[in-house]
Amino acid sequence: MRIIHYQTKNNLASYGWVLDDKIGTIDGDIFGEYQRSEARLPLADVRILPPVQPSKIICVGRNYAAHAAEHQAEVPEVPLLFLKPPSSIIAPGETIILPPQSRQVEHEAELAVVIGRRGRRIAIDEAHEYVFGYTVANDITARDLQRSDKQWTRGKGFDTFCPIGPWIETDFDPSDALITCHVNADMRQMASTRDMVFTVRQLIAFASSVMTLEPGDLLLTGTPAGVSPLAPGDRVEVTIEGIGTLENPVAAE
Repeated sequence: MRIIHYQTKNNLASYGWVLDDKIGTIDGDIFGEYQRSEARLPLADVRILPPVQPSKIICVGRNYAAHAAEHQAEVPEVPLLFLKPPSSIIAPGETIILPPQSRQVEHEAELAVVIGRRGRRIAIDEAHEYVFGYTVANDITARDLQRSDKQWTRGKGFDTFCPIGPWIETDFDPSDALITCHVNADMRQMASTRDMVFTVRQLIAFASSVMTLEPGDLLLTGTPAGVSPLAPGDRVEVTIEGIGTLENPVAAE
């Protein structure tokens, strides 16, 4: 099922489910008990909002060997975790803003896991029980600041640096799905989730050994090779097979 967070023309924000090009409303808690209504509202008539508002965004660095190699970096022996602030989230169609502090802002197409249950020290063989679903993410990165700072908070944390969406897909197999990124229709990234160094289950288990995972939290699973700079006027499309396409324009601040 595809779960969407949307806003109608009268500014009412709601959760719903998507069937073809129609939305049915969801009443209740998407992470608990809820009821669905018939899908009648045209998808074209709503504004799509970020599918979740997480308490934290946990990200994984160098989880594709080819991406590590393009930065002359070794593949880590254990998952390399960092955080992005929730204030970096934007919805599909919203603008990625290039900050004046950076001269090299790049796209990073990623599969994002949406956590569905509170958990701590989760066992690998139980990790799937804590997954609510999956969405598409773009881990926008000020690469020059990431390098100069020697740690990643500033380079990853600007407002608009975490586009997510367009919805949450609850029926998705993360073991072998194609991830692509196009900039102005030019292919920049293409790989399968099977190329990840650490699997989704391993990442959930590892992250939960450090911090408690809460419903709605996001876990970004790393990006394939092919990251490249963005410029004002660009349009970025990240597509994950079986989920959908996340599209955002780019502009200077």
